Amino acid sequence: MLLKGKKGLVLSVTNDRSIGWAIADAAASEGAEVGVGAQNDRMMERVEPLLEGRSNLKPFMVDFQFDDQIEALRDSVAAAYGKIDFLVHSAAFAKKEDLSGRFLDTSRDGFATALDVSCYSLVKLCQVLEGVIADDASVVTISYLGSQRVVGNYNVMGVAKAALEASARYLSVDLGVRGIRVNVLSPGPINTVAARGVRGLLDMIGHVQERAPLKREFGQREVAQSALYLLSDLSVGVTGQILYIDSGYNIVGL
Repeated sequence: MLLKGKKGLVLSVTNDRSIGWAIADAAASEGAEVGVGAQNDRMMERVEPLLEGRSNLKPFMVDFQFDDQIEALRDSVAAAYGKIDFLVHSAAFAKKEDLSGRFLDTSRDGFATALDVSCYSLVKLCQVLEGVIADDASVVTISYLGSQRVVGNYNVMGVAKAALEASARYLSVDLGVRGIRVNVLSPGPINTVAARGVRGLLDMIGHVQERAPLKREFGQREVAQSALYLLSDLSVGVTGQILYIDSGYNIVGL
């Protein structure tokens, strides 16, 4: 088992189709004790049934927009696990009106919200949880190609993901002195609750599958398998990197 004896957090999970859940499920199946985060009571009602009968999965609640909740999470994690060997940050949000039309028309509040939830939350988590993250641990966050390319209707989220990827690189230096790795998974478009906020999602999925070199579907399972590599000791020499899970679409030109 790749993660036997390891303990970690996956934040946040919305339902059984979320990338976060796929990673938490895979990590638990590989022997890890996994804390599964939900944003609020409504989300927790969806998450708790997924954990039933699995003693190595434990629920936690945290809303990344509130520092006191992140601090409470730290205390709960310390009480439950002592130290953690991995942290998966799977969180993104932008206002609906900022995910269509022109990026030029993004509001100040919408810009700040997208960057706060989708990017700064990783920085704050690492800052507050630093004392409970073990040496030689692994931190993984989730991005998308819209950080590197202009994708219609992705708009401010593309900017937030670009900032997230840059933040991961800077964090990899700050935390690298303790052997802590920080890497980014960048899946292609997948039909999740979060992704459905992007207009034309199904067309995007079809286009990528048609143009990608591997010419086949990919989804949560493929992302989770790549996450296992980054969370495990197999990736001890890898940090500050972006791993694409999109059947090779990111390399394709005209």
